[in-house]
Amino acid sequence: MAAEIVNPQSELDEDAIDPAFALHRGGKMAVQATVPVRDADDLSLAYTPGVAKVCSAIAEQPELVHDYTWKSQVVAVVTDGSAVLGLGDIGPEASLPVMEGKAILFKQFGGVDAVPIALDTQDTDEIVETVVRLAPSFGGVNLEDISAPRCFEIERRLQERLDIPIFHDDQHGTAIVTLAALRNAARLSDRPLGELRAVISGAGAAGVAIAKILVEASIGDVAVCDRKGIVSQDREDLTDVKRELAGFTNQAGLSGSLESALDGADVFIGVSGGTVPEPAVAKMAPGAFIFAMANPTPEIHPEVAKKYASVVATGRSDYPNQINNVLAFPGIFAGALQVRASQITEGMKLAAAEALAAVVADELSADKVIPSPFDERVAPAVTAAVAAAARKEGVARR
Repeated sequence: MAAEIVNPQSELDEDAIDPAFALHRGGKMAVQATVPVRDADDLSLAYTPGVAKVCSAIAEQPELVHDYTWKSQVVAVVTDGSAVLGLGDIGPEASLPVMEGKAILFKQFGGVDAVPIALDTQDTDEIVETVVRLAPSFGGVNLEDISAPRCFEIERRLQERLDIPIFHDDQHGTAIVTLAALRNAARLSDRPLGELRAVISGAGAAGVAIAKILVEASIGDVAVCDRKGIVSQDREDLTDVKRELAGFTNQAGLSGSLESALDGADVFIGVSGGTVPEPAVAKMAPGAFIFAMANPTPEIHPEVAKKYASVVATGRSDYPNQINNVLAFPGIFAGALQVRASQITEGMKLAAAEALAAVVADELSADKVIPSPFDERVAPAVTAAVAAAARKEGVARR
């Protein structure tokens, strides 16, 4: 009702056209008080004069902000609207429905409050400075839908300047869930990660992060492909990010096209949105794993993938084994906030992947190498693993 007071129906009743508009009218979230303000006594405690005592205490002991404000349980979901889902650069206003959606997923699946913040700039320096100035209000920052390669620098610079977790979900959330599913696919087929050769289609935010976490997890080898083919050290057209990528991937020294890289490969991971010809898929190793995660159109259609792969995963909810970031980011932030971690380390990401894989370790099948987002075991498992890893790595402050 309150939403309709400030946002009355427009002349064009979109609600009658598409239920998505009905659901989104007035936005998908609201601010709700956690304490009552019923009378003058309540008001004097929640606001002046009582609030002054708390402010003064925090001024004298800044760490008390975690105990007496929402800081220790709230995340900023920050975007510039430059790479929103599969829609691309649609700007900050058009990104807000997605950021609101992200915020309610934080709450629904991790019990973490989140605030969507869409910035009207795509300048790296301005984004960094703006987030730094907003940081006192938040316990962590989830960077969302910021295009590569700026997303890499923004995350790095923010983590250098702030002592709260900075997490670009398009990179690390995707990587964590992918590794969890791959671990279980390997267990199902009784094959160690160290004997697998993977090919990643896409050298953007997700592709780079997946390559990094697979190497951290000691995969046998991984080659990453962009539009021009395999990212290799002999290429002269590489960006700084891809040059670094070439330094720790493709130990076999492959060159050429994606199709040539797939010859004999054990794993395909698609985060590009391109299309892989079926003859190239047919040349993969027997019992391969195909994770074609472009959404809504996978790089390899699941029906084609099933002809050649023992395990198939996608980014879609209407096929088994959905690689969905909601399996990771709520629990990761819940765990980090629980121990007031200063950052999210590689060890914490690996721990999250292992915990996520373990949720269904006793229920494995070709159609179940990753839990459902609605599996109530997921968030507690990831939260506990991340908190424990933060303490082990010395970034926990309680």
